[in-house]
Amino acid sequence: MSISFFRWSAQAVLYAAFAGVIALCSQWPPYQPLQPDQALLKISFLHHGQRLAACVEQSPEELAKLPPNMRAPMRCPRERAPVTIEVDLDGRMVYSGTAPPVGLSRDGPASVYRSIPFPAGTHRMQVRFRDSARPTGFDVVRDEIVQFAPLQVRVVDFSAERGGITIE
Repeated sequence: MSISFFRWSAQAVLYAAFAGVIALCSQWPPYQPLQPDQALLKISFLHHGQRLAACVEQSPEELAKLPPNMRAPMRCPRERAPVTIEVDLDGRMVYSGTAPPVGLSRDGPASVYRSIPFPAGTHRMQVRFRDSARPTGFDVVRDEIVQFAPLQVRVVDFSAERGGITIE
């Protein structure tokens, strides 16, 4: 027998062992994201907060000082407000967070993604949302009674086009 045969057979044994480990890890331990009597609430959104400063109309003198390619009649600061969201279930706060805008100029969208398991059933849910520079209070509040079936997943999102806070 040649050395290449031993090399080939050793390589085959190693591949088989590797495939066995992968097969074992794909089946064990069993993955169960929720208990049978639980539901899951996902808070998931990507949203641009309001501008921190209003746009300002530039005077003809200011425009004359600018290069021709930068002579926009309005000057709008780019920085956006952070987005704050709070979620209560049955009067108990289950999430509170503030997401800053992304980007070097802090003008990109703020994003939140959070999964919260809790007992299935009927719950009073209140979602409070602020995307402005106001120091206290909230811009949008949604308060309703929501039914959660066992193993059901509901998503809290914010969409200005769809009327604000959505629970699907």
